[in-house]
Amino acid sequence: MGLSGFFLICMLHSVIALICGAFMMFYSYEFSVFSHGHETASKLQGSTPHDRLLIRTADSFSGFLLFAIGFLLFMVAFVKDHKFQSFFAKGCVLLHISMAIWRVYFERNLEELAGDWPKHVAGDVTLALSWVLLLVYSWREKYD
Repeated sequence: MGLSGFFLICMLHSVIALICGAFMMFYSYEFSVFSHGHETASKLQGSTPHDRLLIRTADSFSGFLLFAIGFLLFMVAFVKDHKFQSFFAKGCVLLHISMAIWRVYFERNLEELAGDWPKHVAGDVTLALSWVLLLVYSWREKYD
């Protein structure tokens, strides 16, 4: 029994989300340095203790949500229904493209993040393309 493309892509996305979510929860500053660089990460931490607490709380909650998404992807990977897999993949494409559009229209206007948005958009488009390729492959299998 071979592994399906849906299972592999779900597991890949799950591992990425679980790792990124865990780092965001427990190593938010280090994750920010990795994502944006040391200078930008320092600016994003806030200037007062109250700001730092709010930002750390928001980062931890965002990381928890990303971790939960990774866990959800892990569970969905085992679904065998082809209609659900197609529906789920289309939803993931829409989600990643929406995130890329959000980055283009909003994130690029933030002074501290203006230099990072192109690589983040490229990442969002790459993740969307992995689901598109799965849809094309499953469509090709269905009609061959």
